[in-house]
Amino acid sequence: MPDSLPSFVLKNEETFAILDSRGEICPDRQQDAGIFHRGTRHVSRLQALLWERPPLVLSATERGAVGVLVSHLSNDDGGAVGGSAAMTIHLERSTVLTATACLQQFCFTSYEDRPVQMPLTLRLDADFRDIFEVRGYRRSERGQCVRRGIDGTLELVYRGLDGEDRVTVLRLSDPVQYVSEGQIGLIMSLEPRQTRRLFLVLDFHPVSMPLGAEEHYTAAMAATVQRFRDARRSAASVVSDNPAFNSWLMRSFSDVHLLASQVEDGLYPYAGVPWFSCPFGRDGLITARQMLMVEPRLARGVLGYLASHQAMVDDPAHDEEPGKILHESRLGEMAALGEVPFSSYYGAVDSTPLFLMLAGDYLCRSDDRDFIASLLPELQAAMAWIHRAEASSADGFLRYLRVAENGLRNQGWKDSDDSIHHADGRLAEGSIALCEVQAYAYGARRSLASILHHLGRNGEAESLLDEAAALQKRFHKAFWTPAIDSYALALDGEGRACQVRTSNAGHCLWTGIATAQAASAIARHLMAPTSFNGWGIRTLDERESRYNPMSYHNGSVWPHDNALIGMGLARYGHRSEALQILTGLFETACAVPIFQLPELFCGFPRREEEGPTYYPVACSPQAWASASVFGLLEAVTGMSIERDHGSGRVQVRLRNPGLPKGLNLLDIHGLRLGEEEINLQFHRSEHDVGVLVRGRTLGVDVLIMK
Repeated sequence: MPDSLPSFVLKNEETFAILDSRGEICPDRQQDAGIFHRGTRHVSRLQALLWERPPLVLSATERGAVGVLVSHLSNDDGGAVGGSAAMTIHLERSTVLTATACLQQFCFTSYEDRPVQMPLTLRLDADFRDIFEVRGYRRSERGQCVRRGIDGTLELVYRGLDGEDRVTVLRLSDPVQYVSEGQIGLIMSLEPRQTRRLFLVLDFHPVSMPLGAEEHYTAAMAATVQRFRDARRSAASVVSDNPAFNSWLMRSFSDVHLLASQVEDGLYPYAGVPWFSCPFGRDGLITARQMLMVEPRLARGVLGYLASHQAMVDDPAHDEEPGKILHESRLGEMAALGEVPFSSYYGAVDSTPLFLMLAGDYLCRSDDRDFIASLLPELQAAMAWIHRAEASSADGFLRYLRVAENGLRNQGWKDSDDSIHHADGRLAEGSIALCEVQAYAYGARRSLASILHHLGRNGEAESLLDEAAALQKRFHKAFWTPAIDSYALALDGEGRACQVRTSNAGHCLWTGIATAQAASAIARHLMAPTSFNGWGIRTLDERESRYNPMSYHNGSVWPHDNALIGMGLARYGHRSEALQILTGLFETACAVPIFQLPELFCGFPRREEEGPTYYPVACSPQAWASASVFGLLEAVTGMSIERDHGSGRVQVRLRNPGLPKGLNLLDIHGLRLGEEEINLQFHRSEHDVGVLVRGRTLGVDVLIMK
């Protein structure tokens, strides 16, 4: 459940902060809060005391559009002789991050009728715990921490077992009165109605301290504002006539960019805060695909990064095989020492086909042929890995089996240990063939075939299309299960079907591997009350033996899962069902703080006058949850893109466009299609949704199909 002082998240590159409404970190109230840098918690306590007492909270706002937290605070009665009367000192405290520091501005205003000498104490601690330790991992040995006050600054140094020194330095813009092991203090002199500013810097790379505290803060604020402004300028604008829906759109877009880090190949959306603030292959690929309509730069960055980190060797300790695409890449002491295998870990069966799928979709949307051509060796290596993996299994399906000792038991998107099971609850054993992974393998072949066609390699393309058609037939025969009127969740190592109703089957609609009849049946059971809980589709139908609405993967609701299913439903013409999913997630966004969809929430049935039930340790923000609204808008507007690479023209197809409940108007402005651009308006009429082309460049054609 939410803390009594709600949490706020800021992030910049490899640094993120989880702060309370005061802009502080109090481990007594929230044990996973802190400021983390490169996989390590560099600040585990940060508190400001006025007259040795915590300030009162008046309000707090995370200004998502500019990546800043602003807290309005005041003093209580001082608690001692010499203190001011309650609520006579106003403190506006603003927090911003750089890639290597946290900076705060304290703006004090006195409403006393006499001069005030206010003692200000700042408490600081850093436990330098690895993110896995914060999450609950226990270590037999740790490095040593040293705390010292030097020249008016407070310095904390951790000498890690990996030989790296991790440092946190606190410094202020004003002279300090004293520095002790864990706190720093000074006296603020305030005249009546006077405003004074104090600047605080927490630096995690002391060599990067050429500026004074005030100059550092001012530069950081300007850079952060510019970062989010540039993101909005580069993307298509999506605006409706519903203020709440617009708030959801704005928050979702800002959160994706909050999580995005500049890597060597462009922008990469890190998966989520706090547990997954690093590059994840699957998450980055799905986030980029959902954002492709409005922000294709993300797809380019994800593809470039994953291509440059593609596996080159066989390394069982990291589930690595040549051609595989990364699952995750971690910084931090435990990863560096090999205590966890995630420094560069490849234990994902789906990242590789998803990589190929995104490449094909990105080329179609952007016409960035030179870039995709430059990735062709990596794309072919990815397909070669799929071919080898399929050839190594008796039935020719793409399977996974953990090799790394501390790796993941399950290696699809539902990667918790108990997520893949039979109808009686027994866990599936041996090498596992997931239904959605076969669908991705089908989509990967079709995507690479499309790329090869565009590059004039038609023979290779046709061969892949033949493979895809054969896989589609084999898949339906092996996975279709009349007993549940759906595709089986998986085939276990003995080839036995896991006859379980899950959301995984909906992903098969996304790639087009399902037959039309199967798609209709899956649509019916996914939207039935046993699966759709009123807010979204559960990961596991409530009729199944392992159903638990409080489980991570066996009954919860995941926004990104719903978005992919919605995109699949729309592909098969089930527009009303896709609209129902979008409406459910919109109403979820309206019911949670600041319209920020979490990674997941519990699957309890929706009740009147109650909101969705929180999952206690869900990441928020989470990139693919934030991106889900954009994937669903692409689905319900029926949008698809076709290119004629001979003539260079691009066709925007809109098939049976719809709008969710509560929207009568939707404008998409500046939709970029390579060198071309189009502006569209969707408006609700008495009987359907109409489309108005508000502007387009000469190379764009529009086809509206109803």
